[in-house]
Amino acid sequence: MRLTVFWQRMADHFGSGYADTFARDHVMTELGGLTVHGALDAGWAAKDVWHVVCTVMNVPGEKR
Repeated sequence: MRLTVFWQRMADHFGSGYADTFARDHVMTELGGLTVHGALDAGWAAKDVWHVVCTVMNVPGEKR
């Protein structure tokens, strides 16, 4: 998954204003205690981060 697609999905689910705030502030144990930005910076694949976000935040199937 390209980062542009990842960020579009984040914006579609959380709203364009909140997606980046969530990505910077919400620490997830499923990402090794990192935020979304931290996981991406650490080399996690965008599709893997998106899968974790979907699971943790109960993103509806049609948005996955």
